[in-house]
Amino acid sequence: MEQKKSLLLDVDEVICFTGFLPAVNAFLGTDYVVDDFDCYYIDEAAIPKERFQEFNSFINKRNLYDDAILIPNAIETIKDLNSEYEIYICSSCINPFDIDGSGRLFADKYNYLRQTLPFIKPENFIFTNAKHLFRADVQIDDRLPNLDSSIETKILFPSYHNKNISDIELQEKHVIRAGYDWRTGWQEVRSILLGEKEYPQEEPNKIYVKTKGSLFKVKNDK
Repeated sequence: MEQKKSLLLDVDEVICFTGFLPAVNAFLGTDYVVDDFDCYYIDEAAIPKERFQEFNSFINKRNLYDDAILIPNAIETIKDLNSEYEIYICSSCINPFDIDGSGRLFADKYNYLRQTLPFIKPENFIFTNAKHLFRADVQIDDRLPNLDSSIETKILFPSYHNKNISDIELQEKHVIRAGYDWRTGWQEVRSILLGEKEYPQEEPNKIYVKTKGSLFKVKNDK
C-alpha cells in the first residue's frame, strides 16, 4: 500500500472560530464580527488596557470551544482529505496572556477536536507553539510565520487578519493563498489539494448575518 502524504493542519481560524469574540462581545456589550478586525489579537484591539486584567479573569471562566463555530465546508473537506493524506493536527494551546491558565485551554481544545474530528486519531494531535520543529508534505495555517519554508506545499488559509498580505510576498515565500475569504477557504483548499471544482454544500439556503454577541448568525433564507 502506498504511503499517504502527510498534512499539518491548524485549528483556530482554520477549522473553527473559537468563542473568543463572543466572549469579547459579552464582556463589552458590543456586536463585533471577525471582519471588523485586521489584526490577529482581537483582545488587544478591542479591550481597553485598563480592563485587560478584568477581561482575562472573565474569559478564564469560559470554555471557548463551547461556542466554537465551524468554518463552512471544513469538516466535509477534511474528511475527504483524510482519505488521501495522513492528517496531523498542529495547533497552539498556549494563551500568551495567561500562561498559567493554559492547561484548561489544552483540555478544552482536545475535547473539541475529539468530538468534531472523530475520524482523526488523537495520536495525530500535536499541541505546540513550535510548529517549525515538525515536517510534512503539506501545511495549512492562517498565520504566515507558521508556514515552514522547508515544506513543499504551504497553504495560507484566508482569515480576517491576513487579508493584507501581498501576493508578491506569498510568491517569494512559495506560499499558496486559499483565496481571500474565510467563508470559501475550504472550497479553495479542496481545489488545490483534491483538484475538485465542485464543492459539497453543508445545508441549502444558509446566509450569514451580523448579530449581537456572536461572530455571525446562521439562519435559513426562505
